Amino acid sequence: MTDMTSALRVFEPRPGVFAYYDGRIEGRRLHDAGPNWLDDGAYGLGVASYAIFDAGDALVYDTHISLAHAQAVRRHLERLGAQSIRVVLSHWHNDHVAGNAIFADCEIIALKLTADALHANREQLATRVPPITPLVMPNRLFETRLDLQVGNRRVELHHFDIHSADGNVLWLPDERILLAGDTLEDTVTYISEAEYTGKHIRELGRLATWPIDRILPNHGDPDRIATGGYEARFIDANRRYLEQLMNAVKQNRAGMAPLKDFIAEDLASGAVSYFEPYEAVHRKNIAALSEI
Repeated sequence: MTDMTSALRVFEPRPGVFAYYDGRIEGRRLHDAGPNWLDDGAYGLGVASYAIFDAGDALVYDTHISLAHAQAVRRHLERLGAQSIRVVLSHWHNDHVAGNAIFADCEIIALKLTADALHANREQLATRVPPITPLVMPNRLFETRLDLQVGNRRVELHHFDIHSADGNVLWLPDERILLAGDTLEDTVTYISEAEYTGKHIRELGRLATWPIDRILPNHGDPDRIATGGYEARFIDANRRYLEQLMNAVKQNRAGMAPLKDFIAEDLASGAVSYFEPYEAVHRKNIAALSEI
């Protein structure tokens, strides 16, 4: 039996900001050889959840891809001396809520939109491979913005309709650090709600107006995350990709170039980095936009 967390890496990209990163390991699968959301999505592309820790308070941002991963996150924080642990959910998708049960005794904060989506998709989450059961629901909800204190650190939660209608970013205003969930992704964003791509582009424009110094996404390059995260131009790279893809699909030329050529400018500038499995994501994105 695979030790689920034997390859889990714990980074500290900023003091008191921890990333729990797993995946992007060639040939390694956690669940089984057959098709499943864990190996073929989150793990294959690489996935992180995060925690903010200060003065005995911990705030976990997403509960990772399995109960074992969530348990490893909690164990790490308790070893640091966490006296209080709260959870924030970035959105409702599998790889962000699979470990909720480990934090069932904690405050779990989410957008009302996230709670609604979890309710609506409860059966789907319970029957997918691997299943998420029991699904522990959030117990504190907000709608647009919520301000929190974690030890001596100010934390803000903000709703952005990017990638998923219930996108919830975590912002450290004094340190200008953005925990982005799936609103931003390296190499390119995964289009999950194709019909709203125009809105996602506008929302990325809104996010780009913030005074952001560093960005920590849930899916990205482990070395970049470990060394402090991405620069603000990461936002424009994600927005440009969606804009160019929409235009290319409208002109029936989206399938002509591989992803590496399609985003050559942003790769050359270093705004994003190339990871070959995102070629498949790119093809799925083309198919999703082509259907609408």
